[in-house]
Amino acid sequence: MKTYLIKPFVFISLILTTFYLSASNPNNPDNKFVVVLDAGHGGKDPGRPTNFGYKEKDIALKIVLELGKKLQKDPQIKVIYTRTTDVFVDLFDRGKIANKADADLFVSVHCNAHHTQAYGTETYVLGLSRTKTNFEVAKAENEVIYLEDNYEAKYDGFDPNSPESYIGLTLMQEEYLDQSILLARFIEDNFSNNLKRKSRGVKYAGLIVLHQTYMPSVLVETGFITNRSEGDFLNSKRGQDQMSTSIANAIFNYKKRIDQNVGTHLDEVMQTQRPKIIEESDVVFKIQIAAGKRKILTEPSNFKGLTDVTMEDSSDFIRYYYGNTPVYSEALRLQKEAKAKGYPSCFIVAYKNGEKIDVSEARKSSSN
Repeated sequence: MKTYLIKPFVFISLILTTFYLSASNPNNPDNKFVVVLDAGHGGKDPGRPTNFGYKEKDIALKIVLELGKKLQKDPQIKVIYTRTTDVFVDLFDRGKIANKADADLFVSVHCNAHHTQAYGTETYVLGLSRTKTNFEVAKAENEVIYLEDNYEAKYDGFDPNSPESYIGLTLMQEEYLDQSILLARFIEDNFSNNLKRKSRGVKYAGLIVLHQTYMPSVLVETGFITNRSEGDFLNSKRGQDQMSTSIANAIFNYKKRIDQNVGTHLDEVMQTQRPKIIEESDVVFKIQIAAGKRKILTEPSNFKGLTDVTMEDSSDFIRYYYGNTPVYSEALRLQKEAKAKGYPSCFIVAYKNGEKIDVSEARKSSSN
């Protein structure tokens, strides 16, 4: 059942409006909960580059198709795809598909990439970010419009490389922001708690594909295909099944929460449930656990059971790091954990925008 819970309508008005909008939509005569699933990229747009042979467009599509199968097990949910094959779909048209369906949710699935061995999941809602990192994510996702015909007219002169172009993006999605954040939090909690994946949190970014929709919308970055271990996971059938299950369970949870609060102002519900939007620093801390001339696979068995080990191959040494966090107190915890595992001489290092800096300088930008 459609629910419009942001505006302060009284219960009777909400029900009448909901009934009218649902009954008048010929695309949903059974009044089902409509979820539009968007596999990022496709066709002439392969997505993020990687040295390992993975293709973002293929991984995103496989996750989305598995996700759709899981959602359709609920007879009250109707699934619509923006693409089911390897074809190119304009960002403009992806939003149009969701709007025409009068969808309850729009979920876009992607893979991340970075020049380092960064890893972890992120789920984005539409908003202006204060960090360079999130702006770079938005630029990378939005630059696909250059592959579209007549993109200048479609997007009213929007320039993915200009920060000023992003200022007006958030207005259309503002009334759906609380619902978008709620779903994003459920998704990231499932990744972290159920799959034990590293969650980089719920974040804001000026993403065109979210701007085109008139319903709660999120963009899920399922992990970094430029990280060998995470790329292997996402490219595997097991990984795709686990990621799609986590997203499906988040959508089921969201639908249940919304159904339970019909007639209740969502802002009242969100007062105790609003997650922290992570506006992370461009500074990260890592724990250096080893260095040498020999290249070692970053498997837990090679590092005394430690997971999330990354490698940096410089001109003089190959360095191995444990963890990756913007929070200094968390870095201290990771260092203690590494020492307990058998690395008594490990120490904290810091990076800003991929460049190594003094830890004392980095702590000034750390949340705590």
